[in-house]
Amino acid sequence: MNIQIFDFFLLVLASFRLTRLFMYDTITEFIRRPFHSIVEETLADGTTESFLQIKGSGLRYWIGQLLSCYWCFGIWCTAFLFLGYLWLSNFFMPIIIILAIAGSASIIEAVVEHILN
Repeated sequence: MNIQIFDFFLLVLASFRLTRLFMYDTITEFIRRPFHSIVEETLADGTTESFLQIKGSGLRYWIGQLLSCYWCFGIWCTAFLFLGYLWLSNFFMPIIIILAIAGSASIIEAVVEHILN
């Protein structure tokens, strides 16, 4: 197997964006909702702290754990994209390119935001 360096970087950016899409973006909250809930606690000093609570047991709990770990879920997203790239390249390459462009844009936005603040 010989992967071109350009394709490798596309896959890196695409897996970054796909992982963030499922882990953090509001638009995919409906996917996380059956497995997670956000619990808020008021501390003694009056501040509020939020934390993630994983719901259920068995498979539901396992999926909740997976969706709460960026590194774990990132491996599965990367495997999905890479296997799609290997086996169904004509179908997956447009998806990979779109995710890579969006991933690049989000990195640029984060850098610009950091510089401006």
